[in-house]
Amino acid sequence: MSTVQPAGPLTAAAIRRRTVRRASLALGAGAAAAGYLWRTDPHRPGQVLLPCPFKLMTGVDCPACGATRMAYDLLHGDVVAAFHDNAVLLTLGVPAVAFFLLRWLVAGLRGRAYRLRLTNRGNAVVFGIAAVWMAARNLMG
Repeated sequence: MSTVQPAGPLTAAAIRRRTVRRASLALGAGAAAAGYLWRTDPHRPGQVLLPCPFKLMTGVDCPACGATRMAYDLLHGDVVAAFHDNAVLLTLGVPAVAFFLLRWLVAGLRGRAYRLRLTNRGNAVVFGIAAVWMAARNLMG
């Protein structure tokens, strides 16, 4: 007869293993997506890429519209075209995501759990920037 041990807090070694496993999976998935996107030009019609569901339903660009084209242009070293595809996502979103991913990775490798938690003010800032960007890009055409 076996007994089940109650689940307690994770040890530092378990957090490190989990972090390495998750980072490896994310890196593999990102590399596969980048490899596919490298050969698939989203600037040309008829490519097999997922369309933006918000734009499909409303006909309006969402704050992230252009992210696939931006990623394609960055993969090919064309920062100016990437800026044209989605300026706010490139200048604010990419550095923010890189910062928080690096922070998560460093904490995890040190054996500490890290969880991103935005305050109400942080949420308001993110949603405010997204709303202003969405309105501006749709009004400018």
